[in-house]
Amino acid sequence: MDVAKPIKTGILSGSFNPIHTGHLILAQYMAEYEGLDEVWFVVSPQNPMKHQSVLINEKLRLEMVELAIKKNTRFKCCDIECNLPVPSYTINTLNELEKKYPERKFSLIIGADNWLIFNRWKDAENILSRFSILIYPRTGYKIEKLPSHPNVKLTTAPCIEISSTFIRSAIAEKKNMNFFLPENVYKYILGKDLYRQ
Repeated sequence: MDVAKPIKTGILSGSFNPIHTGHLILAQYMAEYEGLDEVWFVVSPQNPMKHQSVLINEKLRLEMVELAIKKNTRFKCCDIECNLPVPSYTINTLNELEKKYPERKFSLIIGADNWLIFNRWKDAENILSRFSILIYPRTGYKIEKLPSHPNVKLTTAPCIEISSTFIRSAIAEKKNMNFFLPENVYKYILGKDLYRQ
């Protein structure tokens, strides 16, 4: 009897405040070039390394992710961290995902900026020993020495420097953000008058 192959699932975790085209391009690259069956966008209610005050409610951020990915069958919005204690530690999220979805093999997708401080993450060695990590490049964060760990891969994903911080500032200044955001997400933001303050 054949044993079913695990579904290779990439975890792209973040505040998504808001989700933008850079996130989607990165996720599509990982799906196409790194052998992933699916990429899950895990919305973090509170990142332990980010300031909480600029975050809008996670329900709004989840709705924007759902809008952004609804036409892509390989993308999924995941709210698992909304039901876990805050702040959102990656090891807790991965443990919960493994428990809930034993048929899946999870890989963590992180930027070079996060890889350079990975040793400061909670239970970093535990994550490294159990999960594969796909690192994407970030301008200004050069990885001098290639990771030698068998579970870690430095990808050649395109370096897309669009940030949610930039988009929030631009919207507050009433700049036109067409093409920086999926059209339906941009309409949602304008319709709910988000990020105007």
